[in-house]
Amino acid sequence: MPRQLVDTNVLVRFFTGDPPEMADKTRKLVADADQGDVTLVVLPLIIAEIFFTLESYYTINRRDVAEKLLAFLQCRGLEIPERDQVFDALKRCRDKNAHFADAYLAATAAYHHYPVASFDRDFDKFNDVQRIEPRGK
Repeated sequence: MPRQLVDTNVLVRFFTGDPPEMADKTRKLVADADQGDVTLVVLPLIIAEIFFTLESYYTINRRDVAEKLLAFLQCRGLEIPERDQVFDALKRCRDKNAHFADAYLAATAAYHHYPVASFDRDFDKFNDVQRIEPRGK
C-alpha cells in the first residue's frame, strides 16, 4: 500500500470544509485511506500546525480542536509517528486546556521519564511531569 505524507493545508480543508472544492478532494483522499488504498502519514509537526491553525485562525475552542483531532486520528488508513505521545498530548490539551506544543512536550517527558527544563509554570499542572527551572550562577 502506498504511503503519503500529508501537509497541514490538506487536513485543515478536511476540518473546515473551506474552500469546498479542496475539502471535497481531501474527503476523497481520507476515504481512500479508510478503504486501504493509501496510508496517510500525519507527522506530529503537522498535527501541531493543524491545532494552531484551527484554534487561532478559525477560532475553534482548544478543547474542541483536541476532540476533533483525537477522533480523526483514530481513522483507518492513518499512520501517526509517536502515536502514544500525540494522543496523550491531545488528551492533555482537552483535559488541562494546554497548548499543543506544551502538551506534546509533557507527554514526551512522561513517556520517557524525563524532566522538563522550563520557566513555564503551566507544566506544573501535569502531575506526571517534573519541571526544572534553569538556574543562573
